[in-house]
Amino acid sequence: MTKAIVKVKGESNGTEFREVPDPGVSANDVLIKVKVASICGTDVHIFNWDDWAKNRIKPPLIYGHEFAGEVVKVGSNVRFVKVGEFVSGECHIACGHCYNCRNGLAHICLNMKIFGVDRDGAFAEYISIPESNVWHNDPSLPPELCSVQDPLGNAVHTVFSTDFVGRDVAVIGLGPIGAMCVAILRTCGASRIFAIGRKNPFRIKLAKDAGAHFALSSVEDDVEGIVKKETDGKGVDVVLETAGTPEAVQLGLSILRPGGKISLLGVYSKPLTIDLSKSVVFKYATIQGINGRLMYDTWYRMAGLYRIPEFREKISKIITHRYKFEQFFEAMEKMRSGESGKVVMYMER
Repeated sequence: MTKAIVKVKGESNGTEFREVPDPGVSANDVLIKVKVASICGTDVHIFNWDDWAKNRIKPPLIYGHEFAGEVVKVGSNVRFVKVGEFVSGECHIACGHCYNCRNGLAHICLNMKIFGVDRDGAFAEYISIPESNVWHNDPSLPPELCSVQDPLGNAVHTVFSTDFVGRDVAVIGLGPIGAMCVAILRTCGASRIFAIGRKNPFRIKLAKDAGAHFALSSVEDDVEGIVKKETDGKGVDVVLETAGTPEAVQLGLSILRPGGKISLLGVYSKPLTIDLSKSVVFKYATIQGINGRLMYDTWYRMAGLYRIPEFREKISKIITHRYKFEQFFEAMEKMRSGESGKVVMYMER
């Protein structure tokens, strides 16, 4: 039996610690002893049991898809993963056979399953995942840095979908992924970075500390005026939107220069209306949606970034709160409060 955090009921909270059977290991799977797990916004949706969770999650379900741990057992067909290795996992399990998978788009597989969402996840002592989803970590890296590669990968995918080097870039939405976008941009050569939150001073400061040249509040500051002034009236070349609100998209399009690009990672709880003629067509703007991480280009880029000491330090500062696994409810409340960056939990500490 293994201890796990389980969504047991389809209701707000509805979450308990449970003793559950150890996960099985099929011929193509790898069993991993979890050392560190981190809380994602998706976990908050499941905990709160909002409309997205009601339509997607089928309790009982073990939470969690961000982790790092040690391999303790491998299936009979496993060839490239060994017992004792330090690993993390890509949470999107692709079929490998659909049109998208066979054309280099496994991150948007037509038959996608996500552990911690569609099947049991990583908020447990052990998790079993396919060998093809295992990522070998640098053994010298702190486990907590390896546990946040899922959101970091979202940020890497978003940033590298644009021509940002030497460009003026706005990041709208300053949760942990937004702050990670700032850290990547500063490390990799953006010219000026405008980090734009709403009214959370903790997260605006987090983005400033991650390297933003300007850290602004869309409620308290004249964002459009400041951006236009600092860019000689042209606007930013690139907008990275991670907030997932209609207001953030409208703001992003208003500060984007003609011919610029906006990449959307945020997930929206309601439809939004855009004046496409004014804000996109006549502006010659490019809009791109971002989903997950490129498998596995994004992971190799993360490995490269983690070789840079200054970048590791920036990500370490975005991990603002650390708890024991048994303190899950306290950790979740901190994440829900918005007064945090990434929140991690240690299975053994």
